[in-house]
Amino acid sequence: MSPRHEPLIVRHTLRVPVPEGPSGDGTVVVRQFDAALMCAGFKLSARLFGRLAGLSEGTVTDLAVRVLGTVREMAGDHVRHNPYFIDFPANVPATADFWRECVAEALADDTARAGTPKQLDAGVVDLLTLPSYGTYQHSFTDLLARHEELIAAAGDRVTVLHPGDRLEDEVTSLYLALAGSTTPLGEEGLRDLAELAGHCAAGPQPERIPVRENRAVVNQARLMAGADLLLDTVTDVLRLACALNGVDMGLQEPVRLRSLPRSVRRALLAGLDAVVAAAPAKAADVHAHREMWKRLGERLHPHEYPQWPHAADVFAVARGEKEARSLESRAEELFTRGDAGAAARLLRAAPGRLLRSLDRLLRTAATDDEQDAVVAAVEQVLPEVSGRVLLSVVEHLRNRARRTGAQRVFVNRLGRGHVADDTRRPVPDAVRERLLALLDAELRRRVGGAGRVLVDPDVLDVALPLSGRASTAGLGVLPRGSVSAVDGDLLRFFVYWRETAGTTDFDLSALLLDRRYATVSWLSYTHLRDVGGRHSGDVISAPEGASEFIDLRLDAVRGAFVVPQVNVFDGEGFEEVAESFFGFMLREGQQRGRPFEPRTVRMKSELRGPGRVALPLVFLRGADGRWRAKWLHLYLRGDPSHNRVEGNRLTVATLVRAVVEREQLTVRYLTDLMAGAGATVDVRDGGTLPEGPVTYIGLDRPEGLHPHARVITPENLRDLIPA
Repeated sequence: MSPRHEPLIVRHTLRVPVPEGPSGDGTVVVRQFDAALMCAGFKLSARLFGRLAGLSEGTVTDLAVRVLGTVREMAGDHVRHNPYFIDFPANVPATADFWRECVAEALADDTARAGTPKQLDAGVVDLLTLPSYGTYQHSFTDLLARHEELIAAAGDRVTVLHPGDRLEDEVTSLYLALAGSTTPLGEEGLRDLAELAGHCAAGPQPERIPVRENRAVVNQARLMAGADLLLDTVTDVLRLACALNGVDMGLQEPVRLRSLPRSVRRALLAGLDAVVAAAPAKAADVHAHREMWKRLGERLHPHEYPQWPHAADVFAVARGEKEARSLESRAEELFTRGDAGAAARLLRAAPGRLLRSLDRLLRTAATDDEQDAVVAAVEQVLPEVSGRVLLSVVEHLRNRARRTGAQRVFVNRLGRGHVADDTRRPVPDAVRERLLALLDAELRRRVGGAGRVLVDPDVLDVALPLSGRASTAGLGVLPRGSVSAVDGDLLRFFVYWRETAGTTDFDLSALLLDRRYATVSWLSYTHLRDVGGRHSGDVISAPEGASEFIDLRLDAVRGAFVVPQVNVFDGEGFEEVAESFFGFMLREGQQRGRPFEPRTVRMKSELRGPGRVALPLVFLRGADGRWRAKWLHLYLRGDPSHNRVEGNRLTVATLVRAVVEREQLTVRYLTDLMAGAGATVDVRDGGTLPEGPVTYIGLDRPEGLHPHARVITPENLRDLIPA
């Protein structure tokens, strides 16, 4: 089998498929491989080391080249990180001094001398016109010569790689896991699923594909392979058409659909006809996306295929030529009349819709009897609702307690966030508590039978991944709302970007807030130095890639919150550049090294969202004085150009406050349910691992677990969500 799928396995599972090859003594090469991995912050497990040592040197060498390339990219070490100030974090000048130096150099430059005095006379100097501003004055080789080698520290990151099965088996296993995921996948997950689905179209398939977008990706691969389509609703056909057109399958934004080959049109119409023939009422789902159905009809030409009359009926409903009353429209009438009890009883036919409408039902209910009717309807359908929806409702209700001046944070499926005052009627506490008790009981039933569970305490405050879009692709990335400890003396942020076609300027900044979320200070290209902080200097274009850094000595930081952000000052956005990512490193005391050292990288995440301002995470100083990170994965719309930390600090502070003060549903909630259902749940204290099989939940897989242990780490945390 071709090793092209190998990087997917390493990225998603931190397992290395052991290659098939001639036996031999590869010990020396494996030791060299392990040493090279450690430079990037990775290491072979003892079992993987032993497996590889029994292979020939040539087989191990080929594998090492491939895996090293993958893990270096995971850590952001596949590119050259070059700060503007060559000695960073040392010798960073004061901002005004630096600007004066750039002006002086421009006056001494024959090509720039003519324009600079005119700007000085006018009283305003455009920094971008100064020859030495924002462009590298040294090479990457010069940078390396100016910095000492990294001094290894006990706190450096070590990500252990474990042995996998045969590559073919690993590919199949990963495909089944992604396709059958109970939560939506992120952009990278969907892209990888598409790659694997094409390869696995003729092989084993998951028993269920509960997420509709996953199903569309799988159906696209099956269509290309000539296999039967997996269709349950008419909307499945619409999502598949979007997938075939390479446009958003979320059906949230208008999209342009192109003409499709006749064979594809026939397959879509035949599948659509079969769905409606089996359940005519499903044609009513067309109303949710009528305009898109009209556009699809113009591309499929259903009138040319009289053998599929039910498919033609779907487009007749979209055009208003045929009536198909939807459940939503009937429920809307009852909401309009204020009859919450009747609406709840009607929505029992769509359990997921009932749970998603719960808050509105409770706000509509005017009497105790109507509230009781809503609760009774919910209790009746709970066993039929997906675990992800149940958990989402639990989190929602926990945040619906009566609060004065409460605010709501809205985050769309693309990660764009905004905040609004909460003007909704409160949900009565007694009703809210009754519902939470019912939901807890149903979820406790579903997680029962877990047996013995061993939990790493560091994972307890990780948010449950109720959507893959609550996170991003990368290394050490946790779902939005997760809290993790920050252990180190020095915190260093970094951003890297490489423009596609036009000159592009990203600006790394950090906003410092006090406990009331008021601005204390900031670090950016306009404020290069502050107490405990240094900015590496502004780089204004990146045809071959560029990096910016911010250094913070945590014991000297003023304020209670540090909010790193990446602003698009000019040029291409996050979704348009060839590559862009953000991350942070932690170092100890006087630990030396280059500005970027992969062994000290704790997190590296892709920047691929909408908007012109990215907010990856926020660092919080607790009452105990310790720092923690809370993950945001948010984007602000920003301005078309010239976004700066000074201009968005009020918006950022409001959004950060809403996320920080929101109660997230975490791993701790599920492990408490497991314990309540009779499982033996132990928090690992670093001692000896149990000899028998367990369910282990942690930030990484420890060596020495039983081979048949079920292991849950951030890479497959979605598997913790009950079906």
